[in-house]
Amino acid sequence: MLYLIMELQQLPKDKVIMQHNMITSGRYDFTACQLDILFLLLASLEKDDDKEKKYNLYAKDIESITGREWHYNQLQQATEDMGSRMFTIETERSLKQIWLFSGFEYMKGKGYFTASVSPEARPYLFELKNNFTIFQLKSVLSCSSKYAKRLYTLACQWRAVGKITIEIAKLKEMLYLKDPKNKVPEQFTEVNAFRKNVLEISKQQINTHTDITFDYELHKKGRSFHSITIYVNYNRVNTKEVDIQTSLTYQKAVSTVEAYGISKAYAELIAQKYMPEFEALIEQIKKQKNKSQIEDPAAYIVAVFQKKKYLPKK
Repeated sequence: MLYLIMELQQLPKDKVIMQHNMITSGRYDFTACQLDILFLLLASLEKDDDKEKKYNLYAKDIESITGREWHYNQLQQATEDMGSRMFTIETERSLKQIWLFSGFEYMKGKGYFTASVSPEARPYLFELKNNFTIFQLKSVLSCSSKYAKRLYTLACQWRAVGKITIEIAKLKEMLYLKDPKNKVPEQFTEVNAFRKNVLEISKQQINTHTDITFDYELHKKGRSFHSITIYVNYNRVNTKEVDIQTSLTYQKAVSTVEAYGISKAYAELIAQKYMPEFEALIEQIKKQKNKSQIEDPAAYIVAVFQKKKYLPKK
C-alpha cells in the first residue's frame, strides 16, 4: 500500500478558511475523507486566483495536522465518488444544484493531486464579500466524524450570535439524513439514535478538538421533538441536570475571572474549561510582577490563552 510522504507544504495548521454561508448551510452528503479534501481546497484558495487555476492538494498536510495517514486508494475512491455528489443550495427565489469539482488528477510519485473547481461553484468559493463563515483548518480536520465537521462549520456561522434554533427535520436535510422528497429512507428516525450517533459524537469531538464550545438542546412540539437549539461559546446551565453546588462553584469561577477585566463571554469559557490553567497563569503573573510590569493583565491573559488556542480570536 503506497502512502503519501512529503514535507508539510505551505498550509499552516492555524490556517483560517472562509466558506460561503450558502455552502455552510447547503444540503450535501460528503464522507469525512471527502470533507477533508474540500476543506483542504478551501484553505488553498486565494481571492485573486485565475479562474482556470488547478489546486495542488498534499495529503501530507492533513496527515501532519491530524495524524491520520492517507493512501492513494482511499483518495481515489473519495474523489471518484465526489464527482457525482451535488450541493443543493436553496434561496427564497430558487433551488440550485451544483457540483464543486470539474476534475482531479493524481501526480504519480509526487505525493499530491490537483483539483479543478467547476465554473458554477466559483462564485460561492471566491465571491464571498460579507457573506461567509470563518473557521480553522486544524479544527475541522481534527474532527473524524463527518457530522462533527458539518456541525462545526454550521456553529461557526452563528458564533457571533451564540446560538441558533432550527427544525430537526431541516438540520437532517442539511446533513443528508433526510430526503426532502422522501425518496430515500430517513436515517436515525428515533431521537435517541440521532442524539447518540450525530449530536453527542459531534459535541465530544468539537469540544475536544476545535476552537469553539458546542452544546445543544432539543425542544418538543406536542409529544414529539421538533427543533434543536445549537449553542456556540455559550454557557447554558440546566438546573435540572447540574448540581446546585457545582453551579455556585461555576458562577464563583466566572466572577473570579471577570475580576481581572476579562469579558463575560471569555470568563464563562475559561471557567467552564480552563480554570486550572487560568489560576496557574495568575500565579505566574504575580511572580513576574516585580521583574516586568504588565500594564493590562486582561489583554495579557487573553493573548496567552488565544496563543494556546484556549480562546477564539474575535
